[in-house]
Order: sequence, then C-alpha cells, then structure tokens
Amino acid sequence: MVWVLGFTVVVPASAHAAGISVQRASLQAEATDGWNLDARFDFTLNNSLSDAVSKGIPLYFRTEFTLTRPRWYWFDDQAINVTQTVRLSFQPLTREYRVSTTGGSLYLSLPTLDQALSVIKHVVAWRVIDPRAISPGEHYVAAVKMELDISQMPKPFQIDAVNNSDWNLSSDWSRFDFSTADHEK
Repeated sequence: MVWVLGFTVVVPASAHAAGISVQRASLQAEATDGWNLDARFDFTLNNSLSDAVSKGIPLYFRTEFTLTRPRWYWFDDQAINVTQTVRLSFQPLTREYRVSTTGGSLYLSLPTLDQALSVIKHVVAWRVIDPRAISPGEHYVAAVKMELDISQMPKPFQIDAVNNSDWNLSSDWSRFDFSTADHEK
C-alpha cells in the first residue's frame, strides 16, 4: 500500500518535466482604464512539434487568464475568464514563420522558428480586466496558464495527440494576488 502511494506521487512530477513553465506574470494598469497582463512563459518544441510546423501544420497556443474573488462562505466568485489563441505556422514559399492571434490583433512574419517562439512566449499588453467587471478595493486571485491547443489542429493530428505525449504541452496555473488598491492609477 505504501508503494502504490509513492508511485502516484512520482508520476505527476514526471508528466510535466517537458512542459511549459510560467516565468513571471503581472498586471499593469492601463492609462485608459483596465489592466493588461504581462507574462513570460518558457518552453521548447520537441522534434515532433518542430517537424509538424516545418511541414506546414499550424500549432495553436492558448493562454487563459482568470480572476476570482475568494469567499469563505461559498464557492469563489469567478469575475473574469478570458482566453487568447496564438497561431504558429510556416509558409514554405517565403520560408517565414507566421504568428497571429485569432481576431487579428497580431500578425507577424519572422525568419526563424526561435524568433516566432519568442513572440509566443511573451504575452504583452493583453487587456484582461475591464474596471466595470471588478469591485474597487476587493482582493482577487489572478491565474494564468498556457497550453498547446490540439482541438484546433486537423482531425488526424488530434487523434494522434491523444496517444502521443509529444503533443501534450501545457503549464500549470500560476496564481498571484491582485487588488485594485495596489494598482491605483
């Protein structure tokens, strides 16, 4: 019985060894009201993912941000839950990597995969909090994570991703405290 318990502790630790890590995350007050997320992630693409991109298969990276207000008497109040998806693709005719967001707020052509990944790894000025969505002076817990979104890939790759750990790339939630009183403009 003790051996089984020790085994269950070891498996989750090895499952995230080659994932995405959150290096830092913070909220910056915006001059025109609201708060922007500034986050840095760190990861490397394994050979399977690098080969897929170089053969023209786009990869989608989804960043999720939540803001909850802890309550002692009931479930936490989830004030905000937003996602942003970034598409990484390779254009063989121009030999360029393209990074774009759904909705079209970002569209870049870059000469190398490393340059394209550096754009994806650094989330800058993403407006995540509208001041009307939160109460002034309240304490909140902000959380951010990033993952490879296999649900947007072509169906044959989705099926392969279920059985292949090379396609599983995600971070754990990174949580930090947030209060509007700490971020007065």
